[in-house]
Amino acid sequence: MDLEKKPEQTPRQPVAPAAPADTLRASDADRDRIADILRDALAEGRIDPEEHSERIDAVYRAKTVGELEPLVRDLPAARTAQHPAPDYSYGPEETGGPADNLVAVFSSSTRKGRWRVGRRTNAFALFGSIEIDLTEAIFAQRLSTINATSIFGNVEVRVPENVSLRGSGTGVFGNFEVVTLEGADPQAPVVVVNGYSVFGNVEAKPKRGKVIADLRDRLRKHLGH
Repeated sequence: MDLEKKPEQTPRQPVAPAAPADTLRASDADRDRIADILRDALAEGRIDPEEHSERIDAVYRAKTVGELEPLVRDLPAARTAQHPAPDYSYGPEETGGPADNLVAVFSSSTRKGRWRVGRRTNAFALFGSIEIDLTEAIFAQRLSTINATSIFGNVEVRVPENVSLRGSGTGVFGNFEVVTLEGADPQAPVVVVNGYSVFGNVEAKPKRGKVIADLRDRLRKHLGH
């Protein structure tokens, strides 16, 4: 009986399985993307300030993408694509870009008058004082977030009476106060103030008698209509 000798087969090298997406290390851009979704959800009233604060804390503690995704699983992550932002804008809405930084260390810093508000503003006061007056400002987009930190210092935010003001924060042997305000106009700007104070003060509230009276006119002039 003839037996044919079968050719020897080269053994296959084992292929290492690809790392699941949920085990990938999270980047700063990944965390910022999730934080943006949470800010939008707070501004829209989908989550309350306390829940927003808890989720934001979890965002910046997260090590992997898998830890980030559950934080927004119950939110419309593609909100911009599914529900376009209202037509209140002075140009294309920013999706990122550098934040506007105000720092006061044993000094004072003031931003007021007719200035263009960016998507994000970081205010840090250490034995210093920062005043952010938005009553005459030009809002570059509908949602603006101010991250305020005060350590033995003071941060004050003033807004017009006809915008929406929201936020959340913590005072450790200090004060963190945001006077919640809902603008009557659904297209009015939304200002969200987050942060904390340690032996200091962070205060955000409307300035009496100050309103954005020429909202529509500003928009038409900027677009050249």
